[in-house]
Amino acid sequence: MNASVDQRLRIGIVGAGYVARYHIEALKRLDYVQVVGICDLDREAAGKLAQTFGIECVVSDLAELADCRPHAIYVLTPPSSHCALTLRALDMGCHVFVEKPMADSVAECDAMIAKAHEKGLVLSVDHSDLFDPMVMRARELVASGACGDLVAVDVWRSSDYPAYGGGPLPGMVAQGSYPFRDLGVHGLYTLEAFLGNIGQLDIRYRSTGKSSTLKFDEWHATAECASGTGRVMLSWNIRPMLNRIVVQGTRGVIEIDRFLQVCHVRRVLPGPKFIGIVLGAFFDAVRDVFRIPWNVLRFATGRLKSSPGIQAGAQAFAQALRDGKAPPVSAEDGRRPIALMEAACRRADEERKQELEARYETLAPVDALVTGASGFLGRALLGALRRNGQRVRVLVRRPDPRLAALADQVVVGDLGDPRIVEHAVQGAGTVFHVGAAMGGGPRDFEAGTVWGTRNIVNACLRHATQKLVYVSSMSVLDHAGRDPAIAIHEGSALEPHPDWRGSYTQTKLTAEMLVRDAVREHGLPAVILRPGQIIGPGSENTTPNGTLAIAGRWIAVGSPSQTLPLVYVDDVVDALLLAAHAPAAQGQLVHVVDPAIVTQGEYLERVRRKRGKGLRLMRWPTWLLLTLAVGVEGLGKVLHCAVPLTRYRVRSLRPLANFDQRVAREVLGWEPRVGLRRGMDVMFGDEVVGAEGGVVVPVSDK
Repeated sequence: MNASVDQRLRIGIVGAGYVARYHIEALKRLDYVQVVGICDLDREAAGKLAQTFGIECVVSDLAELADCRPHAIYVLTPPSSHCALTLRALDMGCHVFVEKPMADSVAECDAMIAKAHEKGLVLSVDHSDLFDPMVMRARELVASGACGDLVAVDVWRSSDYPAYGGGPLPGMVAQGSYPFRDLGVHGLYTLEAFLGNIGQLDIRYRSTGKSSTLKFDEWHATAECASGTGRVMLSWNIRPMLNRIVVQGTRGVIEIDRFLQVCHVRRVLPGPKFIGIVLGAFFDAVRDVFRIPWNVLRFATGRLKSSPGIQAGAQAFAQALRDGKAPPVSAEDGRRPIALMEAACRRADEERKQELEARYETLAPVDALVTGASGFLGRALLGALRRNGQRVRVLVRRPDPRLAALADQVVVGDLGDPRIVEHAVQGAGTVFHVGAAMGGGPRDFEAGTVWGTRNIVNACLRHATQKLVYVSSMSVLDHAGRDPAIAIHEGSALEPHPDWRGSYTQTKLTAEMLVRDAVREHGLPAVILRPGQIIGPGSENTTPNGTLAIAGRWIAVGSPSQTLPLVYVDDVVDALLLAAHAPAAQGQLVHVVDPAIVTQGEYLERVRRKRGKGLRLMRWPTWLLLTLAVGVEGLGKVLHCAVPLTRYRVRSLRPLANFDQRVAREVLGWEPRVGLRRGMDVMFGDEVVGAEGGVVVPVSDK
């Protein structure tokens, strides 16, 4: 293929992730560039991006992109694929611009460089931070002598990654070094840009256990450079997030905030030191009063681009190709940080690999597996199974010493991971699938609820599990459209607009349908339970149906006389145990709600008395919240974003009531053993439960 650039520069994009948008947006502003196609394994994602930017060619394999006759390929995929894709693009006769880090190893970098030399093509790496306006300004100031002789440079960066969305573990979860490979490379080449080549580098990392995605979520590097000492500090825990660089010299200090796009220069002023420091800080603060709002305005009007360094770097490579000049960042420049951090990254990868593999130790058969055992219901179920003399295995997301003391076997892993779920299910007689996502973003719910249930169902089918008892939710029923005069039963209408209700309802409905389909189509021996709102000691901190928690306050919506669909936790555990053993329950869907009538007003009053000043409670009429929802919806339309409050969600707040409990009685043989009234007495401290959970003893009798 002819890779000469004598007309418009034809560029193909490989990778349709978030960073691709910035590259394409930048390239589209160059009149000498034509973006001819997008390639991604996720063709749907590539298609959406192509539609946004008016790009006709969408393919799922790099070879197909050759039909678009590109002069250059921008490789914007995860690092593990950089080498293979770059080699293929070079073999196609295309110049290549590859996202950082250049590759996962020095050997891969060398292979890429050798291929580019062999083909006589240009290979460059996107070191985008060098093109950030504030970094460029700081380098200009250093070159002008604003700091005197440099002593040190500190790079501070905190970040957040999208939640694991389920499926085989991606690199950021499975690879111990992923955080430093991703962001540490920025820090290293930034240090070299200010201080010269790094001679000695010490990289340290640790795990705080706070991140559900990363193993090692804190990274610190100290570098001895040609002109001073550099430090890189990366954290996935610090909030609010930081993206700062501090350049320190003998006559001044430069402080950059890349989020706010401001640069402070603090020089030595004449007079007493303290006064000089105060005046410098004062004048910086005055300037920021104007600079920060001005930057916000520039961003809102499009004059300040999102991720300006990424966009400028993408344009710089294209311009270098057009002008026949060397790229701003050479392949050798891209190789340097990989060589510097390779040893530490290899150690982190090996530690993570050993930890993950240790989770797959051979397990003896058990009577039951419980998912979600660290939750409110799961803990109570685990305790009951152990009291009944059963051998129990639990699958938990993080190690928990309390569960290790209760369960016979603990498997650590994410419900979204097919391999760990397969391992946990194998050899378990009954599977109690209680676990599900209870918070977070859409990806958290997708992994914990949908992928988790899919994995459980598939594993149960493969291993011929005796019984799957699945805990669904009343949230899957139609709340807004129900007729209060008609009794709710197992065949009542499902939520017609789950996407309007939010991620919890949407994913719980999808998960329940996965189980029901497996029962119908594959004969899965399963029982589905939909419990009402589960209460018990500790649940007084959870809002009851029809109540919102906003900014530390509880807002009860509607009339206090509306009834709540409550059930005591021990009674739900009884239903789960019955479902596991009742022959008539197989393939059935069962509602578990206590028949006792408790109003929202009564329940909230008892919570208020127990929590005292710790509960800030108010009541709003439904019409007021509906009016507020109209305004919030309008704001969402203006900003083109989803909003947490809509009229449909307000109408769906009213608690379900009027339950027909015949299936629970006739199929499970279930009746509340503790009962809602006595359970509430226990919960609110009027009575206590005996050690076996079966006797309720009034406090006054003790």
